[in-house]
Amino acid sequence: MTHKSVVSERRLQSPVETANRRERSRAPLEFSLMYSAQHRSGEIFMGNGLVTDLSHLGLGVRGNTAVMPGMELALFLYLPDGKDPLFVMETKVAWTSGRQFGVEIMDMGLREGNRLRHFLCSTLTPSE
Repeated sequence: MTHKSVVSERRLQSPVETANRRERSRAPLEFSLMYSAQHRSGEIFMGNGLVTDLSHLGLGVRGNTAVMPGMELALFLYLPDGKDPLFVMETKVAWTSGRQFGVEIMDMGLREGNRLRHFLCSTLTPSE
């Protein structure tokens, strides 16, 4: 498997190094998502796939449509809570490796942010 590198100001970093410099760890999960972006030409593309890990700052994705580092994406996360999809209005692709990529959450509404935090707390805290 080949890894594309993430550009840093100092040097190139592999996806593993990028993951290791995260401020918070991500919970390993698997659920569906859809993502979309607008090319510079104005053309809109959409993809779907699986979330592979998640935190309130970012997520890992295995998608069916290739993206490039620096692209801005809108996401619909189909959290396994049975509710409507969670809309994340602005994210940025941090790294790619084939159809896998990491996304940093740039902007999310208050309601969506609270729902994501609640989901993460209930997922990461074992119920008694």
